[in-house]
Amino acid sequence: MRLREYSESIPKPMVPVGYRPILWHLMRYYAHYGHKEFILCLGYKADCVKKYFREYDETVSNDFVLSQGGRKVDLVASDIQDWKITFVDTGMNANIGQRLKLVQRYVADEEVFLANYCDGLSDLPLPDMISSFERQPEAVACFAGVTPTSSFHLVQLEDSGHVRSIRHIRDSGMRINGGFFVLRNRVFDYMNDGDELVEEPFRRLAAERRLLAYKYDGFWACMDTFREKQLLEDMYTRGQVPWEVWKPHLNSGRAPGSNGTKAPVLTGAKAAG
Repeated sequence: MRLREYSESIPKPMVPVGYRPILWHLMRYYAHYGHKEFILCLGYKADCVKKYFREYDETVSNDFVLSQGGRKVDLVASDIQDWKITFVDTGMNANIGQRLKLVQRYVADEEVFLANYCDGLSDLPLPDMISSFERQPEAVACFAGVTPTSSFHLVQLEDSGHVRSIRHIRDSGMRINGGFFVLRNRVFDYMNDGDELVEEPFRRLAAERRLLAYKYDGFWACMDTFREKQLLEDMYTRGQVPWEVWKPHLNSGRAPGSNGTKAPVLTGAKAAG
């Protein structure tokens, strides 16, 4: 509803940032680090996602050579040639936890897999997050703990209603779930039918000290409202695209890394985004 201009015709993960939908930007991010096997948990307007990839045009985001009067196109580079994408209909009204349960069989052989809300972009150093998680074998789940980007202020009140303190949420020291997850397959043991992922299952894990947060203070931005979509679009127009870690001038010397984990991208988590 907060992206009504787009969400009435396309699902939230297909809202464009530049020439490509936010879903593509996230998949390109994971692919850069070697995670090229994707599971898309589809719901609202699933046909839009399927059609997009069935009719994918490489020339939109890649250099190419045109010859023979336009009859021959030779790509200089390719985006998705080595990607494997599984499209799974997880229903219109399922919550995120239910969607994850419905693709459990596709990650049954994976000790560790990745997941994403598919509504935010970041330059999060994914190999570091995975390594940090794997160094703690007792941990079952980990999410990116990021600094809120909203303009809200936190207010502390006395019982009388007098304000004790007021400060910007960014200065509060609080963190929020950034929607980037590393999960062990055992996470399904903590999930009951109908559970929302970060509600009951994560509370159970936290009680057993099996839930981690990877603190990250670098770039992170969600696309939850039209205003946030416009901010990302403005950054893209100005060439300020820190999430495009696959571009050589933005890599800052980071080497792609993969430990064989699969990267399912959770999409369609809400009926209208």
